[in-house]
Amino acid sequence: MITVHGIPNCDTVKKARAWLTEHGAPHRFHDFRKQGVPEEALDRWLAAVGWETLINRKGTTWRQLDETVRAGVTDAASARTVALAHPSVIKRPVVQWDDGITVGFDAAAWPARL
Repeated sequence: MITVHGIPNCDTVKKARAWLTEHGAPHRFHDFRKQGVPEEALDRWLAAVGWETLINRKGTTWRQLDETVRAGVTDAASARTVALAHPSVIKRPVVQWDDGITVGFDAAAWPARL
């Protein structure tokens, strides 16, 4: 089963979920705000794609963090700490496929995943 991780009001998450539904791909949604960030999954994501890809350093949440917090994110361990404290800093959606994960929505690449 495909799992889409994110927040429900994120436009990119909405597009991703709609795309999966339109393509008949059964999936479930994991809401970071209600269910939190699954720590074991976060560790897998960081190992698979790296903190530079996983942390959205262009988003509102990142910009709202204190400058010392932002400056302290220099590796996977520090990124993990910030992601657990501020889940909206994670680039969305994070999609767990049968064969790995993707970060963000890419309609051109997703058909190959199905």
